[in-house]
Amino acid sequence: MDPLLLGVGAGVASLAAGIHVYIWILESIRWGTEGTQRTFGVRTREEGEVLRTMAYNQGFYNLFLAFGAGAGVSLALSGLVEAGLAIALYACASMVLASLVLLLSRPGMLRAVLAQGLAPLVAIVLLSISFAEYISAPAS
Repeated sequence: MDPLLLGVGAGVASLAAGIHVYIWILESIRWGTEGTQRTFGVRTREEGEVLRTMAYNQGFYNLFLAFGAGAGVSLALSGLVEAGLAIALYACASMVLASLVLLLSRPGMLRAVLAQGLAPLVAIVLLSISFAEYISAPAS
């Protein structure tokens, strides 16, 4: 297995985790601020109040995906390669799928789709190549 490829893939998966922690902060902690609500296309304070509980809940989904990617990267880099890559790939795939749901439900939010889905997609490619090299390498 190419350690540089694994390292870059782990770095991109960590970036994806960081982005999702930031989304959690926006949705679960800073939801009541005008700037945050504007970011999510909320037009009025009343609409923001109606969406508060949903945003809070959704923010925690993003946090849990970030934890999954981070835990997977940590395990993979600490020597538990198979388990770590499996967890990181699952978390990153969930992030990409969530971004596709956003694209299908709100096509006008392409910038948010790319912010949410591009890093985990790149991580999936790099980590999948690393995983394929790992399982095809002769046992020592």
